[in-house]
Amino acid sequence: MRIERAATAGFCFGVARAMEITLAELGKGRRVVTLGPLIHNPQVVAELESRSVRAVQSLQEVPPGAVAVIRSHGVPKQVYQQAAELGVKLVDATCPFVKKIHRIVGEENTSALPVLIAGDRDHPEVQGILGHCAGKAYVFNTKADLVDFLQKKSLEDGFIMVAQTTFNLVQYSEYWELVSRLPGAQPHRTVCSATFQRQQEAAELAERCDVCIVIGGAGSSNTKKLFDICAKSARTFQVETARELRVDMFKGAEVVGVTAGASTPATLIEEVLNRMSEITKEEFSFEEALENSMRQVRRGQRVSGVVTEVRGNEVVVDIGTKHTGFVPADEMSDDSSVKLEDLVKKGDELTLVVISVNDQDGIVTLSKKRADAQEGLNEVIAAAEDGSILEGYVSELVNKGLLAKVKGVNVFIPASHATLRRGEPYDQLLHTHVRMKILEVNPGRRRAVGSIRAVLQEEQAEKRKAVWDTIEVGKVYEGVVKSLTSYGAFVDIGGVDGMVHISELSWQRIRHPQDVVSVGDKLTVFVKDLDRENNRISLGYRKEEDNPWTILKEKYSVGDVFTAPVVSLTKFGAFVRILPGVDGLVHISEMSNERVEQPSDVVKVGDEVKVKLIGVDFDRQRVSLSMKVDEAED
Repeated sequence: MRIERAATAGFCFGVARAMEITLAELGKGRRVVTLGPLIHNPQVVAELESRSVRAVQSLQEVPPGAVAVIRSHGVPKQVYQQAAELGVKLVDATCPFVKKIHRIVGEENTSALPVLIAGDRDHPEVQGILGHCAGKAYVFNTKADLVDFLQKKSLEDGFIMVAQTTFNLVQYSEYWELVSRLPGAQPHRTVCSATFQRQQEAAELAERCDVCIVIGGAGSSNTKKLFDICAKSARTFQVETARELRVDMFKGAEVVGVTAGASTPATLIEEVLNRMSEITKEEFSFEEALENSMRQVRRGQRVSGVVTEVRGNEVVVDIGTKHTGFVPADEMSDDSSVKLEDLVKKGDELTLVVISVNDQDGIVTLSKKRADAQEGLNEVIAAAEDGSILEGYVSELVNKGLLAKVKGVNVFIPASHATLRRGEPYDQLLHTHVRMKILEVNPGRRRAVGSIRAVLQEEQAEKRKAVWDTIEVGKVYEGVVKSLTSYGAFVDIGGVDGMVHISELSWQRIRHPQDVVSVGDKLTVFVKDLDRENNRISLGYRKEEDNPWTILKEKYSVGDVFTAPVVSLTKFGAFVRILPGVDGLVHISEMSNERVEQPSDVVKVGDEVKVKLIGVDFDRQRVSLSMKVDEAED
């Protein structure tokens, strides 16, 4: 008989944290009590009592000078107020996942919307949640209860829905889908990902085993759920200690699975495992080994295999039975562009899922990507809860968005979340690897909704902060023109947009910024002014060395004679273009040695005329010219 232990059996994060906090307080030499049994395990509670840590049911029972530990389930809001009034020092060991629910139904529920809670009304966690609700609250456990509430209660103005952290996630996902389309509904995903992972692992374990042993306290909600899950696929027994094990439990079993509730300490699990080994210990025989090698392989079973050969379109593996295992190329990875030899090599150990079995030919078809998907779903759920970033491969362009594979899970990315700015094309993302955040998960359908935009916004925010931390007037940046308006160009200088006013784009007078730059152009700009309060940056683009008045000062002197075109006429003279951006006036009195009635009698626009520079006012940017040029000056 083979014993298989679930990897996640034993203390969850919240329980382990509560134990650590309690023992830390005890280590400080303080007198410690807990508000209710710290965890749903009588052996652990008894161990704590042996160390003078006893459970009390109310604050009035807390001895003078003692500290009261709030267990991981949390407590109603009024307990904190009562403790302050009684002068009782509280040490809060509420699980962070439970704290999140308290914020949702209390602090975040400013409009006092009704709250629907999926869970067990008598469970201390649910009692704590009820004590944080700002408005009306209803507890339900089944779909029928939920539908009844939706029909009979006044929820037209909207409502909030949460779940006990240990609630069945697949079941809650069905409730989520039911209410998410209702106007005003605000469903929140509050089932702990570790709980779902533990439940999923228990379901997979039961499918592989003939008998399952679930270790945990009789009053533990999550232990009962594990029992119910395992019982669907295997003969299942729940025990609190090793003393409850009996020989008849294992009769006829080849594989026995062991899992444990979130309140079960590792010491109890080890005691059960040791006792099981003693009960079922038998001498090894060749016949038994042969029988194990011929054991049945079932569709959907998870197996371990060692790569024996990598071929062009498949991988051959040894799964330790009479069968030869094959993993087709399309069951190795979702990325069809990756070569098999780049993924695995001979001797690699793989976790696989059985797709089909052909006992007659002794062949088993296996899938690595399906095994990865089972594990990946847990990672995707965790990412949705903690906001971490995952990488995926965009496999399809679909209606109104993209479809990507993330850890083997199908993730839909809406068009509005595919790029940084709405309306930007996203076709170029097909067959590429992208980084995203997970917005929603439907574990039952193994689907999720993701956002590339959320990652890009975070990255842009980091870049923006880096710019604002170092920016100063006069600093030069290499930027890219992002958009144009009638009054200027907006330039991205590394995550922050600054504006180059139309007057700063050119030394010459222009009608529109597009006369000088286009979207996508790279520009060297400098900071002219900063408004940190309103996050505005004014940029300059014109360079002083390109200033035509600077060029005029460097290249021309009073008395110089040159030829230039007439660009306009007035009743008092003609304007002649000396340089782009600098026109000089030939006054009517300087157009000829003879009397001139009107400038058009002498010149017209477009004529090239010989002129002499007779005066410059750089402050007022005015130039005086004369057409009375002596032959000697010519």
